[in-house]
Amino acid sequence: QVHLVESGGGLVQAGGSLRLSCAASGRTIRNYAMGWFRQAPGKEREFVAAISWSGGTRTYADSVKGRFTISRDNAKNTVYLHMNSLKPEDTAVYYCAAAQQYGSNWSAYSNWSAYPYRGQGTQVTVSS
Repeated sequence: QVHLVESGGGLVQAGGSLRLSCAASGRTIRNYAMGWFRQAPGKEREFVAAISWSGGTRTYADSVKGRFTISRDNAKNTVYLHMNSLKPEDTAVYYCAAAQQYGSNWSAYSNWSAYPYRGQGTQVTVSS
């Protein structure tokens, strides 16, 4: 089992920055693809970013490309989401997720259903 705990959320003004952290315990995430998803009030959960086990492949939703950066520190068993130029529409609960990475079908890791391990989420609120 992999236990994930997100932190770093909060209230920030538009144009500001936040860094979310996702600390894993129970197992090393060295061989795991890691993803960030978000869910705004009244909306479906959506993909934000994903990173391969080595960090060599990263994928972003179009809505955050150029503003958000996903990274990982396998030695610390932690994944990060650096968020810059935040907009009010980025307001949501942000979730971290983990899945053992198999094969070359990287596109699968943009789907919430691909991740058996999920955190409880951290709230990000961007004021205008």
